Amino acid sequence: MDERKGKIPGYKYLAAKPFHEHAAEYDEWFAGSLVYTIELAALRSLHTELHEPKMEVGVGPGRFARDLGVAFGLDPAWAPLRLALQRGVKCCQGVGEALPVKEGALGVVYLLFSLCFGLDPQRIVAECSRILKDEGHLVIGMIPAESTWGKHLAAKKEAGNIFYEHADFYTIERVRQWLARADMSIIEYRSTLYQHPEQVDQEEEPREALDEQAGFVVMVARKDHV
Repeated sequence: MDERKGKIPGYKYLAAKPFHEHAAEYDEWFAGSLVYTIELAALRSLHTELHEPKMEVGVGPGRFARDLGVAFGLDPAWAPLRLALQRGVKCCQGVGEALPVKEGALGVVYLLFSLCFGLDPQRIVAECSRILKDEGHLVIGMIPAESTWGKHLAAKKEAGNIFYEHADFYTIERVRQWLARADMSIIEYRSTLYQHPEQVDQEEEPREALDEQAGFVVMVARKDHV
């Protein structure tokens, strides 16, 4: 039996293990990172009005949550949550496939670089939809599978990189289908990171496009009335 398809509790969630064991190393990557600056700029460029309360699923060490004004986060890896707490983010341990939040409780859920590490990404999207209010928003940040960045990280996975050992990357169209099944519609988007993964040396302005060739794509999906 594939352990990744077994029980979902955090201690069984193998993709979380390296982020727990190497939390400081992972967190340090963000410090002074031009890639992080580019990704954050794309998220901050969104025009959609995003209402409280907000939560990030896969909050990690809490840098995105802090910089985006997200008060609460959840992650299966315990050690990064201690760092998130130090950044003022209230958080708990848990997984996206079984969110400990009541139905219709939130205005916004952020899902940044988390789908690729999920055991069941379609279920994660459905869970995010469940906990959103009607016309609430899910903000997804992802690395498209067919982009240079997606292929670069997939190669790292094959080479045994500890952080990407259990990662799987998806196309925008695949994620769009999951959103539709969860009664959500994409209403805004950005694409950025067109520089080669090993040659990022300047800032980029995000484009208003859904581009499979971009290294980072942001989608804002609205929960529809059913």
